[in-house]
Amino acid sequence: MYVFGDSLADVGNNDYLDFTLIKADFPHNGMDYPGHMATGRFSNGKNAADFIAEKLGLPSSPPYLSIIYKSNKTDAFLQGVSFASGGAGVLDSTNKDQCVTFSKQIDCYSSVYTTLVQQLGVVKTHNHLSKSIFSFIIGSNDIFSYSKSKPSSKTKVTPQQFVDSLVSTLQTQLQILYNLGARKFVFIGAGPTGCCPSQRAKSKTEDCNPETNSLSVQYNNAASNLLQEMKSNFSDMSYSFFDTFNALLQYIRNPETYGFTEVKAACCGLGKMKAKVACLPISSYCPNRQTHIYWDSNHPTEATVSLLTTTIIDGSHPYIFPVNLRQLSAL
Repeated sequence: MYVFGDSLADVGNNDYLDFTLIKADFPHNGMDYPGHMATGRFSNGKNAADFIAEKLGLPSSPPYLSIIYKSNKTDAFLQGVSFASGGAGVLDSTNKDQCVTFSKQIDCYSSVYTTLVQQLGVVKTHNHLSKSIFSFIIGSNDIFSYSKSKPSSKTKVTPQQFVDSLVSTLQTQLQILYNLGARKFVFIGAGPTGCCPSQRAKSKTEDCNPETNSLSVQYNNAASNLLQEMKSNFSDMSYSFFDTFNALLQYIRNPETYGFTEVKAACCGLGKMKAKVACLPISSYCPNRQTHIYWDSNHPTEATVSLLTTTIIDGSHPYIFPVNLRQLSAL
């Protein structure tokens, strides 16, 4: 599995970046991960990339930045790699100079591709990559950045224009990956970003932010259409699209059905809804992480992610389509 994305999929790449403050290499992150130590995952335990790999019977793809100094890179690269970096967005301008941008992640993959071709030849490399899963969790940070921008900026670039620019950039990026051997794409759409504790804490009534949520829906629709269009242009490409927005909204609206009791506040943090100050070693945290949807101001708990990934692997329309991930991997 080759993983691209943001903090929802980062398994420790940002630990290797001296220049960023976007890190999760300290308590209380990782408290429920095997070993009970922070691993660079923005979670109390495993994240989506871990669960997807685990449920497909694959090893969890290690961070790219942990491999590049190894002598036997080819074997490591063949096992799958994670390029995901906390803070990354589709646009290079999102959290610029604080993360490995999506474009840079693709550059890193391109060097992996070159290494494999040098070692194995083009035919063997393409055969290996055509069977591999390429997973994407990207877009939420772009949405947060736009929603934080000044009203004057939003009159210059309307929400629809913003989403159009995101998806046209995404199209170029996915096309490059297709050209470099990617054939099986699993795209995990943006969740209800307006319902994150960080967004709710800005509201007196603690409600979800409808504008931010609307951007997620527009982005997901456009990304899903893009993948469908790519599939019609490239007959040897297959994909799964996961509608994180509506899947997670089910948990928020019917928490008891899914075993949750707290849908608004973060488990770890300080201030209103534990969302005013991030999850830091000085923050307090909830004793039962299983009952919380959100771990910190922006990230879900391991319990939430475990449920979501079950749907990604074995679920069906309308949440995952046109095939689920188990069906995609079998193609």
